[in-house]
Amino acid sequence: MTAVAAASRPKLDVAPTVDPRDRGGERQPMLIARSLKKYFPIRGGLLTGKGKEVQVKAVDDVSFAVLKGETLGVVGESGCGKSTLARLLMHLIPKDSGELIFDGEPVGQAQGLSLRDLRRNMQMVFQDSYSSLNPRLPVQESIAYGARAHGTSRGDAKQLARNLLDKVGLEPDQFGARYPHQLSGGQKQRVNIARALALSPRMLILDEAVSALDKSVEAHVLNLLGYLKRHFNLTYLFISHDLSVVRYISDRVLVMYLGQVVEIGPVEEIYANPLHPYAKALLDSRLAMDPRERIEESPIAGDPPNPINPPSGCRFRTRCPFAESICEAKAPALGSAALDEHLVACHMAVPKSGHTKAGTLALH
Repeated sequence: MTAVAAASRPKLDVAPTVDPRDRGGERQPMLIARSLKKYFPIRGGLLTGKGKEVQVKAVDDVSFAVLKGETLGVVGESGCGKSTLARLLMHLIPKDSGELIFDGEPVGQAQGLSLRDLRRNMQMVFQDSYSSLNPRLPVQESIAYGARAHGTSRGDAKQLARNLLDKVGLEPDQFGARYPHQLSGGQKQRVNIARALALSPRMLILDEAVSALDKSVEAHVLNLLGYLKRHFNLTYLFISHDLSVVRYISDRVLVMYLGQVVEIGPVEEIYANPLHPYAKALLDSRLAMDPRERIEESPIAGDPPNPINPPSGCRFRTRCPFAESICEAKAPALGSAALDEHLVACHMAVPKSGHTKAGTLALH
């Protein structure tokens, strides 16, 4: 994706029509996550004590909001907790603590939105397009399955599946009766997108949905996602390790490191002026088309710390060139403000924090 293409993308691709299911108005966030935590218990080994139970802190006190009609991109190194976060949002794995609010209603509480209703409103597209589909079902049946499980008649579900195949660019008469092994990777992912749309959701979580595709196919699928977002008035949470793709498709970006959010803000602001040293290192690691701009040294040193026993204070301090004693003693807060603001969890962003660069964020 070129910088020109990214710059020409609409800032907030919202459909002009109002969804009749909208309960709180366009300024009420579609999804709010508050203090989500998920620790995975494991048995310790030689390094942690044989037989001792320890916990992997996969998602640790994550809070954010997704606006209606926007695409929020989520980036970070492998193992930072992106996919675990997606599964927590979908309730595919139970959270240890925290709260989810969908269009003003708490999820999973007695007086709130049931999990069944949540999954009618929010669906997920996974990275592995093949294992996401039942190899024994024709793709038309796979798409219709969810609608039938929620009470749609067989005939209506079949017609819905055909309509959705057409919407994602697959001829129903040609592809409806095929099995997953008879499709290419791009075609399987289009089927998965159609299946996610079968319940008429308001929001899609796309977890590395294009990362396994060839670049030419990836571009087609990204354009398809843009069309579907406008046509169905959708909201996206788009998880990817490809920073160029995230810039092309997103309105805002959330940066995760070792289970926590370290920066969030408008996409062009973060790409033009990353405030957290980790976010800057990520962006500096992007490959350039110009061979004269090759990367001679790694922008970020070392490996991520062990999530079983993360560093005290700021979790990035063991790899940060600006780390000082305050970074070890105290964890920086991300803060909370208006949704369109650029927020960062770094002591250098806070005046009088005790860091010698406090209030400057001179990362260059």
